[in-house]
Amino acid sequence: MAVRSSATAEDSRDASFAGQQATFLNVSKKDEIIASVKRCWASTYTSRAIYYRLKKGFSMNLFTTAVVVQRQIASQKAGVGFSIHPTTGDRDSVVIESVLGQGEELVSGRVTPDTFTINKRTGMIRERRIAEKKRMKVTNKRGEGLAEVAIPRRLRQAQSLKSSELLELWSLARKLEAHYNHPQDFEWAVEDDGTLYLLQTRPVTVLGGKPGADEGTSETEAELKGLGASPGIGVGKARLVLNPNELAKIQKGEILVTKMTTPDYVPAMMKAAGIVTDEGGMTSHAAIVSRELGVPCVVGTGRATKALTRDTLLTVDGTKGLVFRGRVEAEIQEENGDAEVPSPSAAAAAAGQATTTMTTGTKVYMNLGVPEKVQDYLNLPFDGIGLMRIEFIIASYVGAHPLFLLESGVSSKFVDRLAEGMATVAGAVKPRPVVVRFSDFKTNEYRELKGGEMYEEQESNPMIGWRGVSRYISQDFSEAFRLELRAMRRVRDEMGLENVWAMLPFVRTPWEVEKCLGMMEEEGLVRDESFKVWLMAEVPSMVFRAEEFARLCDGFSVGSNDLTQLILGIDRDSSRLGKMGYFDERDVAVKKAVKQLIEAAHASGITISICGQAPSVYPELAEYLVGEGIDSLSVNPDAVTKTKQIVFEAEEKKMKKVIAG
Repeated sequence: MAVRSSATAEDSRDASFAGQQATFLNVSKKDEIIASVKRCWASTYTSRAIYYRLKKGFSMNLFTTAVVVQRQIASQKAGVGFSIHPTTGDRDSVVIESVLGQGEELVSGRVTPDTFTINKRTGMIRERRIAEKKRMKVTNKRGEGLAEVAIPRRLRQAQSLKSSELLELWSLARKLEAHYNHPQDFEWAVEDDGTLYLLQTRPVTVLGGKPGADEGTSETEAELKGLGASPGIGVGKARLVLNPNELAKIQKGEILVTKMTTPDYVPAMMKAAGIVTDEGGMTSHAAIVSRELGVPCVVGTGRATKALTRDTLLTVDGTKGLVFRGRVEAEIQEENGDAEVPSPSAAAAAAGQATTTMTTGTKVYMNLGVPEKVQDYLNLPFDGIGLMRIEFIIASYVGAHPLFLLESGVSSKFVDRLAEGMATVAGAVKPRPVVVRFSDFKTNEYRELKGGEMYEEQESNPMIGWRGVSRYISQDFSEAFRLELRAMRRVRDEMGLENVWAMLPFVRTPWEVEKCLGMMEEEGLVRDESFKVWLMAEVPSMVFRAEEFARLCDGFSVGSNDLTQLILGIDRDSSRLGKMGYFDERDVAVKKAVKQLIEAAHASGITISICGQAPSVYPELAEYLVGEGIDSLSVNPDAVTKTKQIVFEAEEKKMKKVIAG
């Protein structure tokens, strides 16, 4: 047994009493248990315990002690956890400390634990520090107390906790804080069979300290301020890129500083430790891609390319939108980024489920752009890919305008690369669906590709120009679009990956959809039970004519970024309006439009999803959409686990209302 104190005044928000009363471990004989209870009571009156109480202002007469006798956990590993960063006060972090064997050595401060800092919202690891482990305490099999033994060499440098165990502890920290409505400091142990035990929990007594993610790094010290587009902190030397020809110069671990990124920047973005741009808002290319890649990013600084010089050491705070010269202390929390994606057990644990997956009626899909990244996310609890962008494949692996390839007689390269990218994702996630959005480059982005200037005019506002379906059906581009269709048919028919579906972006009118579907049928892509075609709902005309569009497709997918900019009349790339708070996908007008689309889709018997940025950023909007009956949400990889939990809880609330009403 373990014999421990539980006093009326200890473990309060102002006084932990940590270590003041005695604890006796691995006590097995009846007489020794009774003696340990007495010694535990007696420890209340040691000089150090009395001094501590007086210092904290407790009257001797108001302090009484019970003794808890617990089954001794023969732990394989043990430790402590905090639902807040105990050093910095960062309320957006969970910190787990772990040792092998019993946790007594850790609590006493005699060993250095493995330490993991975890994003409280997503369950992703921000930082890990693995200590060298030489000896550990275990329950003494030959008598009372603990015995010290050597740790096998193969385990000394190894991480003491599995990913699934870390995520179970992350979930436990969240649940404890929610239950007590205050940050918690708890002790835990894991037995040989993998069972996790909560040994005790108490309030964290100090919530101050250095600024954490909640308070942010000090704005007064920041060199630049912008919009925090992708969370985390990155540190590295600045690399200024003023045109795409300079992208090859960026080295791994540098900070990419540029005016604004385009799809051909993706290979360089994958190398960067952080990204800073002059222009752009929360839904700009730089923002969307950096979030998918897990790279800290600050957009819309206005003057980064002028204020910063090459090789200057920078710290990029992508959470608060701040850029510093030099290395700031806050990087300790997030310098390594959200390095590890949570497994399906994270979602289950977050909702208190015993199973490794959480079943929801509303599907949670994932957005994806870089095909090979799918391998990093396979353990996430997603139901399919709700938005696969092929622009990344075209810009990174093809690098040339499709019309230029056609004229050059090498269009097969375009088809090969697209098919390879689609198949990489579809093969990895089958039988789950992969909804592939056909290319949605704007004219300015197409001009950046090799040969693009020969085929693309200069548009004053490319965002509402020649893009999407209007491009596909145009005589000037239709042959290029057919290359995309042939790539998809190859994946479905020749490679046998029938879980690939199609999505048409930036739809404006029913007649253009009909014409586009005709082209698809000519290339062998015919809508049937196995091949679905979705339309992106981004233009207000689709809201007003939803029933007409519904007859032409199998589903809608709301592109909340474009729908918001066109309903509110706001350029989504405007950093000025973004900073002023105008671009908000939670606006009443936008929510009404989405609700109208949901009702129209269901009335027409088709499915409806959302693949825009909104539900990844705003949990309350995800909950609202579930309440309105949306069939699925497609979110960024770092939001999948969180969204799964939100959907689960929202469906529970909805069901309770139905039962009650």
